[in-house]
Amino acid sequence: MTTLVTSPEHLTTVAADESLQPAINQIIEEMIAALPDPKTLSAEARRGIIARYSSVLEGNFIYWMTATLIATQSEDAKPILLENLHEEVRDSHPHMLRKFYMAAHAVPTAEDALAVDEDLMNVRLFLGRLSAVQSLLTMGFFEGYIQKFMPYLAKLAADQGSTEMEYTDVHGVCDIAHTAGLFQALASEMAVNPLGPGKDIFEGVHMLRALLEHIVYSDAK
Repeated sequence: MTTLVTSPEHLTTVAADESLQPAINQIIEEMIAALPDPKTLSAEARRGIIARYSSVLEGNFIYWMTATLIATQSEDAKPILLENLHEEVRDSHPHMLRKFYMAAHAVPTAEDALAVDEDLMNVRLFLGRLSAVQSLLTMGFFEGYIQKFMPYLAKLAADQGSTEMEYTDVHGVCDIAHTAGLFQALASEMAVNPLGPGKDIFEGVHMLRALLEHIVYSDAK
């Protein structure tokens, strides 16, 4: 008979990791369920959601993921983040997004950018702290939310008269693998670089949720 000896620290790490993804999934499902019915939105409200989303994502996602990579210490986690960034740059996802919002007649204005500026700055500064475990959980939450949000975003664009759906089609598929990879990276990072005592592992998730909700609800009417 073989006896498996596991340290209390390892058990704590595994238990924490196994509880995190279900908790994140629940947050995402709540957010998706609460989205306003596109049928109730005016053309300007649809345009505003697409524009605010685009003003945030086009110039910030690569920064967010790069900050997370810089913070990460696990050698098993780094290739996962690098592959995500490689795909983002190689396939020019910002260009896909630009084509998407232009075809939907939703080019972001100064007002669109200012509407989410405070929440966006909070997320930028948070990721700039380079807290690896918190950042990985935040990005795992983001990728999971975006994958679920893509059909809604595509519906808004279609209602704006657009047929340019490469961005939403690609992210509705690739972000499934990205989410799984980020939670794998999180487990690896927690094993070698656990979060310090007294820190809220969901701090960045709460900040990013506020930003994502502000994108949708600034003028959803």
